[in-house]
Amino acid sequence: MKRPSIYNQRRSGLDVMMTPMIDVVFLLLVFFLATASFEIVEHVMPSQLSRAVGTTPTDEDTPPPPEADFDEVIVRLVNVDGRVTWTVNRAPMTSLADLQQHLKIIAGVKNDAPVILHPDADVALGDVIDVYDISRRVGFVKVQFAASEAV
Repeated sequence: MKRPSIYNQRRSGLDVMMTPMIDVVFLLLVFFLATASFEIVEHVMPSQLSRAVGTTPTDEDTPPPPEADFDEVIVRLVNVDGRVTWTVNRAPMTSLADLQQHLKIIAGVKNDAPVILHPDADVALGDVIDVYDISRRVGFVKVQFAASEAV
């Protein structure tokens, strides 16, 4: 009697083993998750584009003030005839809006410079707080107060 051969019995369909393929897919998934970087791409940095059309200079294109090379920003508050006046590094300011715009320009150049508020004794505390709030709002990190007398 002849033994039956395993080669004579051919299967009609092709069976594909799915378990090893699924294992490979999961291994690839684990590999890609382990090597992926979930940080913000360094070359994508926020920037502000000019809104002006053409090559005419605008207020935003003006160079920074000469205070760009400074160690600190000194804001003096002086009471003159019952009215508060401000100076930023000895440059007089006409209004709080002018002071805010000037501090905003300086903060755009160097916001880690300390702002030192130096009010006279007769300046109201509310005016000093207004300047403090403006300094923090435009982006300065350190706002300090000058002391005239030893405490």
